[in-house]
Amino acid sequence: MSTFTIVLLVILAVLLIAVVVLYFLGKRAQKKQAEQQEQIAAARQTVSMLIIDKKRMKLKDAGLPQIVLDQTPKFLRGSKLPVVKAKIGPQIMTLICEESIFDSVPVKKEVKADVSGIYITSVRGLHGKMPVAATKKKSKFKQLVEKAQEKAGAKPVK
Repeated sequence: MSTFTIVLLVILAVLLIAVVVLYFLGKRAQKKQAEQQEQIAAARQTVSMLIIDKKRMKLKDAGLPQIVLDQTPKFLRGSKLPVVKAKIGPQIMTLICEESIFDSVPVKKEVKADVSGIYITSVRGLHGKMPVAATKKKSKFKQLVEKAQEKAGAKPVK
């Protein structure tokens, strides 16, 4: 055999091993996530709160309790996460919001929210309708791609 085919076979074997390892790691992570979602759902409470402010900020700058910072892995402490400051009863608390609902959380409005510990999982309007989150303006590149796709007769990419 030539060296080229040997090198290709070795690369193929390494890639095959990597795919198998990633498959099993992905299954394990999926099981962990399902267990965590069950725990969050079990501890969920519906609370009426007044949203004061919402931001994406670093974990260490968010003003969360020290035990939360201690339990967080070191490589995640610098990452930004959605933080909501809300008044629940007489207390003002800092809560972490789920990324998927962060844009739909209204500021300076009273809402009913499902809370699990310091984690907000869903938000519903208490008085009146929930304001619809404004759509983000598209970048110039995306606008050009959509125009080109329209002219070509293809459906725009979402």
